[in-house]
Amino acid sequence: MSNVSIADKIIILDFGSQYTQLIARRIREAGVYSEIHPCTITCADLQALGPTGLVLSGGPASVCDPDSPGLDQDILKLGLPILGICYGMQYLARKLGGTVTPATDREYGRVQLSLSGDSLLWKGIQTDASSQAWMSHGDKVLLVPPGFTITGCTDQVEVAAMANPHKKIYGLQFHPEVSHTEEGTRIIRNFLFEIVQARADWSMASFVDDLMIQLPELIKDQQVVCGLSGGIDSTVVSALLHKAIGKQLHCIFVDNGLLRKDEGKEVVQYLQDHFDLNLHFVQARETFLSRLQGVEDPEEKRKIIGNTFIEVFEQEAAKIPGVAFLAQGTLYPDVIESISFKGPSAVIKSHHNVGGLPEKMKLKLVEPLRELFKDEVRKVAVELGMPDFLVWRHPFPGPGLAIRIIGEVTPKRLDILQRADKIVHSELMATGWYYKVWQGFAVLLPLKTVGVMGDERTYEPVVALRIVDSKDAMTADWSRLPGEVLAGISNRIINEVKGVNRVVFDISSKPPSTIEWE
Repeated sequence: MSNVSIADKIIILDFGSQYTQLIARRIREAGVYSEIHPCTITCADLQALGPTGLVLSGGPASVCDPDSPGLDQDILKLGLPILGICYGMQYLARKLGGTVTPATDREYGRVQLSLSGDSLLWKGIQTDASSQAWMSHGDKVLLVPPGFTITGCTDQVEVAAMANPHKKIYGLQFHPEVSHTEEGTRIIRNFLFEIVQARADWSMASFVDDLMIQLPELIKDQQVVCGLSGGIDSTVVSALLHKAIGKQLHCIFVDNGLLRKDEGKEVVQYLQDHFDLNLHFVQARETFLSRLQGVEDPEEKRKIIGNTFIEVFEQEAAKIPGVAFLAQGTLYPDVIESISFKGPSAVIKSHHNVGGLPEKMKLKLVEPLRELFKDEVRKVAVELGMPDFLVWRHPFPGPGLAIRIIGEVTPKRLDILQRADKIVHSELMATGWYYKVWQGFAVLLPLKTVGVMGDERTYEPVVALRIVDSKDAMTADWSRLPGEVLAGISNRIINEVKGVNRVVFDISSKPPSTIEWE
């Protein structure tokens, strides 16, 4: 199903850049709807999408290579406004009659950008002073195509920006979507509102209004089942569907025993009190823990948890008569991953969504959030009137605390981590840091260290603190918490959680590390 009812749409053609999702997010933040499609799309399929402007993304390839990715050439004849970024600019230069050559020195990172000319992209930007921009390229445009002028340069690159106002085609060698580019947001907005002349009609209020019309039309009088975890995605899906179809929605909450301390009770109580959902609560702690006994490999743990969830969910759903739809909290990054020009990325960790359910249960899928990024889901939650503690609740992995217990999951180790994690949560709340960081949690390590407690030697496990800042979890950095906050967390864990005598703080960023430890 498509939930989008807007007047203007920017299509981003993906050449494989790591920043492609950022382009889409920056455009949406300006109030204009955007979608990402692979550069291999045909001109006919592109026209069917009804774009009002195009962005050509960057990419890792060299346009000088004979096998480098390209476009259906009819796309360049459509007369749409085009913004080419990095590889996208080099591709335009080469295809439209310019010259591109490998750069003698790869330009990567922050550079000083000098702008020139009266390009509409520079409207409102001071062009008589240089500004910081972010570069990442190995080729450079040596000669711009006929009809183009050079509108920007750096110390190493003579053509850092080019423009053909008559054809509404613009190129940038740098990345305006990256926060390191000082005028990046204004440049993107100038492309949208000065060149494309798009209307800013993409909002979460209009998104919810559209769903309230579309969901009842799609589902009619049939029943819908939804796996509810208590996380923001599944909670928003449930709230949206309940608002649209009421008691036709049946939510199944499976308590796998791997949740935060007391979380199962808290989530069920809140949802019943505030949404009056048809809620089916399943207590399956013993089933999950027995199947995890003796398992240490993180991928094996994920598979066991995922398969067991499907089994328990399927058994419970079978008790509900007339179910025709399965609701899932699929987000736009999941959709992008499946259609990316590069194809699905290498598996870092197994996805924990219930992807196997539709085939096993023969249900039709309804995915109300499939056009949204994570930050947009939170905006929908605000639109639905959800309280801050639920809207800004820290992300929690599908496999739960099993992947924060490094090694085997046992009842004793699970109890230690739940109590330690509860302290992290309560101390972040008490010090005002909970809503300032993206995510904060404890990890139980599979090693013991020597300590002294009460004049006695101890040899007990170590707890690691993982507290990070991020906007979308694609990248993250460790949070610079004050020493007194970290000391408070450490002191409470060591004093209150029997079986822990040392607390360490993880100061690695993503990349190269991941946010979760497994």
